[in-house]
Amino acid sequence: MPSVLLQRPEGVAPIASRTAPRRRTRVFALAEARWAAAALMLFLVALPLQLTGAPARLWGPLYALTYLTGGWEPGWEGLQALKDKTLDVDLLMVVAAIGAAAIGQVMDGALLIVIFATSGALEALATARTQDAVRGLLDLAPATATRLTGDGREETVATADLAVGDTILIRPGERVGADGRVLTGASEVDQATITGEPLPVAKETGDEVFAGTLNGTGALRVKVERDASGSVIAQIVAMVEEASETKAPTQLFIEKVEQRYSLGMVAATLAVFAIPLGFGADLTSSLLRAMTFMIVASPCAVVLATMPPLLSAIANAGRHGVLVKSAVVMERLGQVDSVALDKTGTLTEGTPRVTDIRPLTGSDLDEDALLALAAAAEHPSEHPLARAIVDAARERGLGIPTAEDFNSAPGIGVTATVDGAVVAVGALTRLLNGAADTCSARATVLAGEWENSGRTAVLVARDGIPVGILGIADRLRPDAAATVTVLTMLTGTTPVLLTGDNPRAAARLAAEVGIVADDVHAGLLPQDKVEAVRRLEARGRKVLVVGDGVNDAPALAAAHTGIAMGRAGSDLALETADAVIVRDELATVPRVVALSRAARRLVAQNLVIAGVFITGLVIWDLVATLPLPLGVLGHEGSTVIVGLNGLRLLRDAAWKRAGTEGIQ
Repeated sequence: MPSVLLQRPEGVAPIASRTAPRRRTRVFALAEARWAAAALMLFLVALPLQLTGAPARLWGPLYALTYLTGGWEPGWEGLQALKDKTLDVDLLMVVAAIGAAAIGQVMDGALLIVIFATSGALEALATARTQDAVRGLLDLAPATATRLTGDGREETVATADLAVGDTILIRPGERVGADGRVLTGASEVDQATITGEPLPVAKETGDEVFAGTLNGTGALRVKVERDASGSVIAQIVAMVEEASETKAPTQLFIEKVEQRYSLGMVAATLAVFAIPLGFGADLTSSLLRAMTFMIVASPCAVVLATMPPLLSAIANAGRHGVLVKSAVVMERLGQVDSVALDKTGTLTEGTPRVTDIRPLTGSDLDEDALLALAAAAEHPSEHPLARAIVDAARERGLGIPTAEDFNSAPGIGVTATVDGAVVAVGALTRLLNGAADTCSARATVLAGEWENSGRTAVLVARDGIPVGILGIADRLRPDAAATVTVLTMLTGTTPVLLTGDNPRAAARLAAEVGIVADDVHAGLLPQDKVEAVRRLEARGRKVLVVGDGVNDAPALAAAHTGIAMGRAGSDLALETADAVIVRDELATVPRVVALSRAARRLVAQNLVIAGVFITGLVIWDLVATLPLPLGVLGHEGSTVIVGLNGLRLLRDAAWKRAGTEGIQ
């Protein structure tokens, strides 16, 4: 009979899809699309009636309804802007359409309204799809979860109602309902939609799991550690939406210029109308030329050139675990030409691990026995090195004996009675206390070698006799060396290392990751890191600082741009930084820099496209005769092209290309 943990409640799908659910706004869910469709349908009915010679009383009202349905919304928004003493380009388009109708070009004006409304609908749809790409992350988390009560009963509750401390059951094939830690069970969890890892990750007691990830073949009991609003997915969505509300310097500059440009364009339009008229030109042709000029000279495409690429880049980075806090930051990231990296918690994992186990001659202990003895004595301790020793024993599946008479002495170590023997674990020099026997001498030599290579030596003694020595070190992140290499290629300079650690450990790590000795700055206090950043900036560098701790916060604030490691980062560092790497994947640093550069290139492309269209159409209208429908088509077409070009960075392919930019 199968275990109750493996029995699936009725109505639950056998296996969830690995890919993230797609949230797509339907076209006609947008008011802009509905009004544009209505205007188009009315225009398509009126046009053949006019062309076939039907009476004006048949097609005239249809054109009037076309103007109304397609033009009322931008016209109203333009009037509202006018109340605030702001000249809106949308209002100018509506005025141009009405002007065309006033001189008998009713069909041309209606065509302008239809194309303008359709362009607005496409822009609204593009914006909605950008929001879908971010908010779709919320669909990764299931709507309900199985909560276990104190008496062992199961109840189905909404994931939004889960509280910190609740225990939930995740059956095989289900999505994890909340961020938490495994209490019991073992399984493989597919985290691809959150972290991008291609293979499922083994999870067992003590491991962290994230809302929206997909459980494999095992059942897990998970203790909830964050409520729904505080989950990784929710944080990504909230921060990306907040960033979307900001405007980059380029956009602010364009909007500032837009007002003056629009006023100048109105003055130029009046001149285009009045000057030919003053030289005897026909009223109708002069007014038509002026209306066409106002349409094609409108800066719609220029205004739309900046924000879509930057917002698309923010959304894409957010989907891949990098929270960029504003469009300003996304633009500034691409300007970086020098990188300063912290050591502990940034290039390294920030968690001490046992790297060496060396029983001493005559102890009659092998590696496992020595580690189990040390873990038994350290088990009650909360010291980071004690946790590293206990975790190492558990990883090897060793049984940890019960310890009695535990005692901890700060700066020295711990003592406890294990299987009738007094076991001491701690600082080698303090425990040896100047002993000169062979075992002590051997331990001292070995400890010196390890400490020269950046490891911490911990002595294990039994009944006052040294029996072994453990080496503990902070482990280098697997992607650290590759990240340094790619950053060097991206910026043209090797990253510098800023650390408060001792010079010997800093030099050893720098050599491992490829940072040259001249770029290693060790033994720094927080203010020293700030000074190092300022020295780089004094040489004309735009510095990116990557760190995680409280001591990194001043440097993060002082730098051109700061990125914090999110998983182990301090609250102060996370608040101070301009961007946060949620999953502590160091390799995403060069990716987001490259993505920013791609966004800046698209902004430049868009400005060129907009400029070419506006210049070409204006010259055509001034030196020849540009038909109004063709001018409308060219103007609105350039706006759509610019908008869609900016949305290219929403695709996953853009993130993949960003990962290869530095190595090309």
